[in-house]
Amino acid sequence: MVRGKTQMKRIENATSRQVTFSKRRNGLLKKAFELSVLCEAEVALIIFSARGRLFEFSSSSMNKTIERYQKRVKDTENSNKPQGGQENKQFVKEDEFSMGKKIENLEASKRKLLGDGLEPCSIQELQQLENQLDRSLTRIRARKNQLIREHIQKLKEQARTLVEENLRLRKEYGMPAVDVSIRAREIADRESMEVETELFIGLPETRFLH
Repeated sequence: MVRGKTQMKRIENATSRQVTFSKRRNGLLKKAFELSVLCEAEVALIIFSARGRLFEFSSSSMNKTIERYQKRVKDTENSNKPQGGQENKQFVKEDEFSMGKKIENLEASKRKLLGDGLEPCSIQELQQLENQLDRSLTRIRARKNQLIREHIQKLKEQARTLVEENLRLRKEYGMPAVDVSIRAREIADRESMEVETELFIGLPETRFLH
């Protein structure tokens, strides 16, 4: 008679489940004993039943085997961690030094842009500073003109709203309509004139020399 393949799922019948547990437990304990004898392996087996009963087997000492296991796990975790101590301190020290140099260079560049500390600069460095200032001025002027255009557009919209409100009130109270749009356009046109402002970058004491 061919033995059927056991389906791997929980046995619903309590009696059959208990019988299967006893057979499988005894077989597992036997295999653990055979493995320790035939292969000289250190084997420790712990089984808790569904009711909490303890079954165990150890080829030597259960406590010693557990201590050996815990030590092995701890050593494995330590070996997988990045190397610490002196190497980490050296890395942090180098990173701090690099960051300090970057801050120092930025401070020096800031002073040069303000016109200070230019004496040791070469012609090429001064040319680079001048080009950088020109690019900054171009961006500043573009931003200024954009803000002026936005302000003018806002004034035009406000003037248009006032004209419409004036016409509505005159119509509501039976007053004759007056063309106030011409006055509104004059105000908007006057606001739209280009406003020239002097933009100077440099030390305060050198401003009057220009």
